[in-house]
Amino acid sequence: MTDLELLLAPVTDAVEAAGRTLQKRFSTASRPGDMATLLSEINANDAAVTDGLRRSLLALLPGSSWIDDEEEGGPLPQGDWWVTDPAEGNVNHVHGRPQWGVSATLVRDGEPALTVVRLPMTNETFTAIQGRGARLNGTPLSASRKTELGAAIVATGQGKPGEDGDIYRRVGQAVTAMLNAALLVRMSVPSTLELVEVAAGRLDGFWQYSQVRSGLAGGALLVREAGGVVTDMSGSPWTLASTGFIAASPGIHSDIVRTLSPIA
Repeated sequence: MTDLELLLAPVTDAVEAAGRTLQKRFSTASRPGDMATLLSEINANDAAVTDGLRRSLLALLPGSSWIDDEEEGGPLPQGDWWVTDPAEGNVNHVHGRPQWGVSATLVRDGEPALTVVRLPMTNETFTAIQGRGARLNGTPLSASRKTELGAAIVATGQGKPGEDGDIYRRVGQAVTAMLNAALLVRMSVPSTLELVEVAAGRLDGFWQYSQVRSGLAGGALLVREAGGVVTDMSGSPWTLASTGFIAASPGIHSDIVRTLSPIA
């Protein structure tokens, strides 16, 4: 077995343990009444799981490094880096919404190499290793076979609060363009939860202008390993240095590129 294959089970254990901690903290009745309460609850969730996940992952791979800022984007230096979101969809969690999870991705020499995404509320664990395929609870995944954008369900998301106004402008124009081209368009957060849907074939495509590394790296690996296509807005292969992101089934990817590429 390769070192990545040997890592997968203990990384999965660590991510699922963090998920159990957050699930104990989850309440469908949670309704923060103001920004101060909202931020306090978000920070409490992060504090409950981040240190434990960090210790576990760094111990599993001596010499690896940890990214502290989950909203950071851009390329990474050579070597092994853990790109994680210990409370993915934290804002949903503290509002009593079930769309949240825990993700951990190993980026090796600039490429996502291994990822685990745990969704406790649906009891789903998504895993992928570069060159070894993507799985959901151990069952191989396959991207959608959709061949017509007009019959497709597509999605986008807000990478993080307080984005640049130019990104918001492009998001608005892109949503309008896709409403005229696709069957259904939805907008949700976090990005990773949309990308696991693309990998599972339950969603046909996803795009995003914001480059939040923790929200895209693991999902990109899952989609690629499930047979989907992941590029930038021009259709060139996506990397951590790219400034736009498209992940879709092979049958509609080029149509999404044609629809979105004119939006500068």
